[in-house]
Order: sequence, then C-alpha cells, then structure tokens
Amino acid sequence: MTRAGRARLPAGALLFACPLAAFAQATTAPTPAMLDTVVVTATKRAERSFDVPASIDVVDGATIRDGQPGINLSEPLVRVSGVFAANRNNYAQDIQVSSRGYGGRATFGVRGVRLYQDFIPATMPDGQGQTGSFSLLSAKSIEVLRGPFSTLYGNASGGVISVFTEDPGASPVAGFALSAGSDATYNAELKANGTAGKLGYVVAANHFDTDGYREHSAATRDVVNAKFTFAPSARTRITVIGSSQHQPESQDPLGLTQAQVDADPRQATSVATLFDTRKSVDMVQGGVALEQDLPGDGMLRVTGYDGRREIRQFLALTGVGATSSGGVVDLDRDFGGLGARLILRGALADRPWVLTLGVDADRMRETRLGFVNNFGVQGELRRNEDDTVKSTDAYAELTWDALHALSLTLGLRTSRVDYDSEDHYIVGANPDDSGSRTYRDTSPIAGLVWHASDTLNVYASYGQGFETPTLAELAYRPTGAGLNLGLDSATSTSLEAGIKWLPTATQRLNLAVFGADTDQEIVVDTATGGRTTYRNAGKTRRRGFEAAWDADFGTHFNLHANYSWLDATFSESFSTGSPPVVVPAGTRLPGVPPKQAFGVVTWTPGGWAGFSAAAEVQYVGRLQANDRNTDAAPAYTLGNLRVGFAQTAGKWTWREYVRVDNIADVGYIGSVIVGDTNGRYFEPAPGRNWFAGVNVALAF
Repeated sequence: MTRAGRARLPAGALLFACPLAAFAQATTAPTPAMLDTVVVTATKRAERSFDVPASIDVVDGATIRDGQPGINLSEPLVRVSGVFAANRNNYAQDIQVSSRGYGGRATFGVRGVRLYQDFIPATMPDGQGQTGSFSLLSAKSIEVLRGPFSTLYGNASGGVISVFTEDPGASPVAGFALSAGSDATYNAELKANGTAGKLGYVVAANHFDTDGYREHSAATRDVVNAKFTFAPSARTRITVIGSSQHQPESQDPLGLTQAQVDADPRQATSVATLFDTRKSVDMVQGGVALEQDLPGDGMLRVTGYDGRREIRQFLALTGVGATSSGGVVDLDRDFGGLGARLILRGALADRPWVLTLGVDADRMRETRLGFVNNFGVQGELRRNEDDTVKSTDAYAELTWDALHALSLTLGLRTSRVDYDSEDHYIVGANPDDSGSRTYRDTSPIAGLVWHASDTLNVYASYGQGFETPTLAELAYRPTGAGLNLGLDSATSTSLEAGIKWLPTATQRLNLAVFGADTDQEIVVDTATGGRTTYRNAGKTRRRGFEAAWDADFGTHFNLHANYSWLDATFSESFSTGSPPVVVPAGTRLPGVPPKQAFGVVTWTPGGWAGFSAAAEVQYVGRLQANDRNTDAAPAYTLGNLRVGFAQTAGKWTWREYVRVDNIADVGYIGSVIVGDTNGRYFEPAPGRNWFAGVNVALAF
C-alpha cells in the first residue's frame, strides 16, 4: 500500500499528529515495491505512480481492512490528502466526499468526483454517484486521482476514485468476519476466493446493521460483490463483475441547529419523526470487460455494463400543494453503457511513445414519481415524469519520452450530455413541465515529467474540465414543478506542479501545489426538508497544497502522514436564497475544510500472537455551512487507537482487533448540510466509540 508524502506547511503541526490514530491489526512493513505502486486511473493504462504527472494515491487492500470496520469508504480515504470524506452517520444520505473543494455541496451521494469499480462506472452520466455498493471486504486497492488529469474522465472536476476487486488466487480460500461496536452496530462478512480450472472467482457478501448514533438513524444494508475471470488464451482475458445493494428503510435524522446540538447532539429534528423521514435503496449491476493483447505490446479493452437502481425517500414535508413535487420521492432507474480503449506503443526519433484512444457511451433512464407525505404514509400522486440522460465521449492521450529525462503527455476529451424530461402529470394548475437540455465540452490536458534521478521526479500539468448539473440538482425549481433546466454547466481550468521523491528504499514523499478557477459554479439556492434547489454562481477560485509521507523505519515502526491546505473562495459576488441575499466575493466555499491533517504510526514487533498496535490522529478545519459564511462547524482533532493480533495454524488464519475512536470523547460536527434554509446545518458525530472484530480464513 502507500501513498504520497507529507510535509510541514502553514499550520504544519501534522507530524506531531501521527501518534494519535486508529488501532491496526498485523501490518506488514512497506517495501520499495509498495512505495512505488502501479496505477491505471491517471492515464487509463498501467504505469508507475511515481512517473505520472498527477496527484494519485493508492490505498491497498491490507490497509483498507487492517483493523477497520470495513463499512464506509470514508475509512480508507482519510489517508488521501486533498480529499474530505465525511462519515455522516446517516445512511439515508451516504457519505460526503469532496476533492480539492469540488463536491462539498452534495446533500447526498457523490458529485464532482467520478466513481469506478473495476473500470465500470459507479457514477451516472449526469455526474452523480453513490458509494454504498462498494465492497471494502474484497477490494484489492483504491486509487484516488486529483487535479487536471481527471479531465480524461469527462464530467468531473474534482477527481476520480477507482475501487479494484482483488484477483482470484490459485488455491481456494474461504473466510468469515464478524465485528461489532457502539450503538448496536455489527457487520458480518463472508468471502470466497480461488480458481476452478480456468475460472477464477472472488465473491464477497456483508450484512451491516446499526441503531445509529442519533435518534431516528437506524439502518440495515446488504452488499454482495462478485468477480469472475476467464482467460480463453494467453493474450485474452475476460472479467465479469456483479454487485447488489439492498438497504431498506434507512432512517434520516436530518440536521440540527446549533442550539439543538448544544442541547442534545444525539437527538433527531422533530420533523424527522413527524414525517418519518427515511430512504430505501435497491440496486443490482453487472458488467463485463474483455482485454486483448495486441502485437507491439498494445492492448484493447472493451467494457459493457447494465444495472437498475430503485430509491424511495420520505422527505420532511407534505408536498401537498397543487404544483408541488410531493414529499415522497420514488425513483426507478435503469442505466448502462459501453466503452472501448485502445493502447498503442511505438517510437518517434528513437524515443518511445504510448497512445491511448477511447470512446464511452452511457445512458440512464429514470421514472420519477412524487407523492404526498401523509406524515410517514405515502399519499396522492404529485409528480410523474420520465427523465433520460445520455452521454457520449471520445478521448485521446499521447505520452512521449522526448528525452531520457523528460516525458510529455498531451490529451483531449470531447463530451456531450443530453437531458430529456417527459412530464406525465399535467393536472389542473400543474402545467406540462417537459423539456430538454444539451451540454457540450471539449477539454484538453497536458503534463510534463522531469526525471531528475531514479528517485526524484518533478512534474507539472494543466487541464480544463466541466461539470453538468446532476439530475438531483435539476430535480426542483425554486418555485413550481419540473426540472430546473436553466442550470448551466460549470467549467474549470486547473494547474498543478509537484515533486515525487523516494529518499530511501522505504520512504516516499509527495508534494503538490495547485490552482483551479471555475466559471458558473453550481451552488445551493435553497434547502428545506431534504429538498434542495440549485443555481449558478459566478466565478470561484481554489488554491492549495498537499503533502504526504510514507516510511518504514526498520524498527517495527511504520508511518503515514498527510496534510492539505485549501483556499476555496467565491471570486465574484452573487445572490442566493429566498428572499435573495448577496454573497460577497471572497467568502469561502461551504462544506470544504481549509486544512486537513492525518497521521498514523503502526508498531508491529513480531511474536506475541501477531500483536500490533497503532495510534492515529485526524485534524479537520472549520467547515462553513452556507455560502454567506454566517454559520460554521468548528475545527476538530480526533485521536484513535487500535490493537490487533494474527495467528496461523496449518491452513487456518485468525485475525482479531479492537479499536477505540475519538478517545478524548470530543464533541464535534462530522458534516454539514450546506445552505439548509431552516439553519439545520449540523450533523453531529459520535463521541468515544469502540469496535472489535475477528476474521477467520481457511485455505483449501
């Protein structure tokens, strides 16, 4: 596993943070190979992360599961600088993920950051994705890309998160894991991995259940992930993946005002129980990838996927008005797509080049119904429409080692995203709200790497990107029904420069500075009762620094630390809300911490029944709750501890761990609901809490 480095910087108290973090299980010391991993997300082909002119970090499977509950993607993402992944402790809304200040406004799900599972999109063509279906139990690695090179993935400005399922092993292994902790939370997992003849398989399933930290926040979730591999010849590989998510009736406690937080942070807003706010999700998805090696070390990959996702959500309002969209949202969504990628290699002036060409076509068709919420009971119909989103993309990227110590990368992606809405609820005062909108963009990227030495690379990159409004952002007009098709896409221009250094065979240091300017930033206009409307603001400005350091000190101690600083502001004034209020230039983007730091020291002495221990600290800066910066969640610092054991007897392996999070019992706000009209911005996080687990595996 590993990542990029860490350094001191403004407020750079991070190195002292390292000793306060999360308990770990038997952890293997990093090796030079682990410190210089191969990635595929940055340039859409296998390449050393050290040689890529972009910020890309990898969290390996052992680290993902090392003494962790394995419930939320926020657990491993804390190790990635520049990314803020907030576990909202609200499974009706998913975790919040932002990257370099993009995506922080999302009230649920992930936007501004594209999600992939084994090259198959987990982000819809409108730019919205969910993380609840990811299986951390079977993940081989997670790659996180930030900065200009995310342009190659189209509709995303913040970056890309790719989760890769582990590969089948030669011999069968079956495993069972059970963990439990505070708030009646438990997680049961089963996994099988192996090869039968030419067929390789990985199948993982988990059942998660919690009463929730807050009132009215209980949730249950079942996730299954499967991967099958088949190689009909030495040059041909076929991979089939499938996943499902069943999450019925997850309760939504909604946000609290500051006065409510002070009175009782574990309470739910009264309207949450009055309207029985909750959400159910059922999803199934399958995909296939064909990889064919070509002469001259080329490769062709063709992928296809299809899926269905059903969502039913009760909001904190009746939605009884004649032109209302209702207080119960019922979505039935079909989605799928095809993609092809061709990699060619050659030489120009006796210097090697690699050319990547690709096309993607994705579509999503959604039937959206809205009903009156009769205080937790579905009532009369108030909305009925079919919404369709289609995207078509083509891209090309050329990397040329122009000199022995200099590599150049040029790329271009052109995208078209079509939205169409057919309104079938035309009743009385409710008019026909059908409509359509097309967004187009052509985005270039460029990168340069100076290979100063075998252990030091200096790089710079440039890119343009765009974000269309998601269907969730188009779903409601400030007044009346129908899609808010007046929203424009946001476009951005970004620059990045960085250093990747391997000072010793067991250390890695990454430093990056970046800047991004965005036009027509999409911002929250109003947010009430779980329903949010959006509008375009003017220009925004992001400037930042990221650093990360991984080290094995050779004395049974390993270190990981990262730090990020971000100045994300509106560079033009604009009006928002109802009634409209002016947001002056210079105010900070809400939902985005200006500073973050994380560090963990792991001790693995050997012996002692495989004993290991780890201490961890996390710092998150002040979170603005609205565009005007009139309310904010204070900064916080958390310390966590973990101990683990590992034993092997014949074909059996046992691993056990106990962890205590927030050991100082700090009261803090884990996430904010940006722009909530009623001032219920704050989602409190748990105080001191614990988790313990055991994992048993049998090799056949």
